Amino acid sequence: MSYLDLRVRWCNILVLNVHAPSEEKINEAKDSFYEELEQFFNNFPKYHMKILLGDFNAKVGRENIFKPTIGNERLHQHSNDNGVRIVTFATSKNLVVKSTMFPHRNIHKYTWTSADGKTHNQIDHILIDRRRHSSILDVRSFRGADCDADHYLVDAKLRERLAVRKQAAQKFDRVRFNLRKLNELGVKENYQIEIRKRFAALENLNGDENVNRAWENIKENIKT
Repeated sequence: MSYLDLRVRWCNILVLNVHAPSEEKINEAKDSFYEELEQFFNNFPKYHMKILLGDFNAKVGRENIFKPTIGNERLHQHSNDNGVRIVTFATSKNLVVKSTMFPHRNIHKYTWTSADGKTHNQIDHILIDRRRHSSILDVRSFRGADCDADHYLVDAKLRERLAVRKQAAQKFDRVRFNLRKLNELGVKENYQIEIRKRFAALENLNGDENVNRAWENIKENIKT
């Protein structure tokens, strides 16, 4: 396992790279790997964007129970033991498997090919926090890249998406009052008359009224 800590403008990004035991390994080796991964993952800061990627040796299938975590674009029909383990880990850490969520031709889904070229598997994956999942725009493999291995290069497009943009836009939607108009004699007199009428009406309200509700009435009358 190794990780890269990227300090960017809006939030830090932690990229954790792993190489999981192959499907043929004994359960004790797999259990030890995921126990270490969980301990490692739990030590990361809570509010960083966390991306988990690497060779998981995991074939993720089309089981409906896994759909919320893995989406609809899986290459394999059934999950192997490593596939169940990666989905279980992702669910426990509120992650999603983004490498099985984008529609591509099968040749752009598989990430490993056997020496005889007859067997193709999708065993390299990219996971991200569920609340940040929209930051990954696409995941696919590239067969033409020479990696000097039986694995293909897996590429992900990442764009940091922030809620602050929406909040900033809302800030400018607030109603603004032209207070300078109160300097005009006619406007000022009409405003004073209207305020007196409305405050007189407020005096007739029940004296047991909640103080917060009373303040809301005063505020709304001034604004109106």
